[in-house]
Amino acid sequence: MKPFIVVCDGMDKSVFETLQSVQEFDVHPERKLTQDQIQELLPKASALVIRSSTEVKDKYLELAPELKYVIRAGAGTDNIDKVACGKKDVKVSNTPGANNNSAAEHAIALMLTVLRKTAFANATMKSGGWDKSKYTGTELANKKVGIVGFGQIGKIVAKRLQGFEPEILFYDPFCESTDIPNCTKANSVDEIFETCDIITIHTPLMDETRNMVNKDLLSKMKPTAILVNAARGGIVDEEALYETLKEEKIRGAGFDVFATEPLPEDSNLRSLPSLVLTPHLGASTEEAQLRVGQMAVDQLKEFFLNDNLLNEVKA
Repeated sequence: MKPFIVVCDGMDKSVFETLQSVQEFDVHPERKLTQDQIQELLPKASALVIRSSTEVKDKYLELAPELKYVIRAGAGTDNIDKVACGKKDVKVSNTPGANNNSAAEHAIALMLTVLRKTAFANATMKSGGWDKSKYTGTELANKKVGIVGFGQIGKIVAKRLQGFEPEILFYDPFCESTDIPNCTKANSVDEIFETCDIITIHTPLMDETRNMVNKDLLSKMKPTAILVNAARGGIVDEEALYETLKEEKIRGAGFDVFATEPLPEDSNLRSLPSLVLTPHLGASTEEAQLRVGQMAVDQLKEFFLNDNLLNEVKA
């Protein structure tokens, strides 16, 4: 019996067609499904390819007795209960590196959008305004940039920023030094929040980082500083962020990720004039989607056809 592959949250069309052409697989003909559709398919699913919208936890696992493999098309796997998967002998992989450049570029795009107020100016222009004096911005050039989390994406951010001639401080307990120009390790996360003009978050979400950026840490920021999070929701305490921005204690912020996604319609974050919001677009480039899909297809073929597990993620 052929493995039944379900692509849950979308895949590049050309890559999906490649997956469908694998004669040894039975691939569900739709490449993006609703959660109700996914649940209907779970009883016969051998493998799920998911992004951030689908959560593979107890409820899904109970409905999927034939499930052998879950691929997170991306890096973060906090939407997968890896302990529960292990108990049912369901293997988990991600596609490390495929989204890195896109995520790094989006973080920089948020920096520039907040500093130059382009999103706000665009909104007033579309409604008939010409509020030139209202939207005086701030340059990125020669600023002190703090990078919290200096893995692959954090390093790409540091490299892409070089043309702006910044001074870069990074903090990561697993990285002591780097050969990237103008880039040195801070003594602590506190030092970054106390001294930097721009702070960008690039840590994974885990117990140690959940609500790591709290009221106390935000209170250390300079009033002219901005905060960017294009990593994972839940790293920043959103209520503390709301109060900080509402009281105008910092210049502004740009967020692509949230503790609850989609961001609820009634979220108080939507009301903040100094906060730029995007709907988890960090990996949403044509190039990243192609790379992620290609990796997922290769991993499916290796797992089911060659009994080879690539990029396994364990609890």
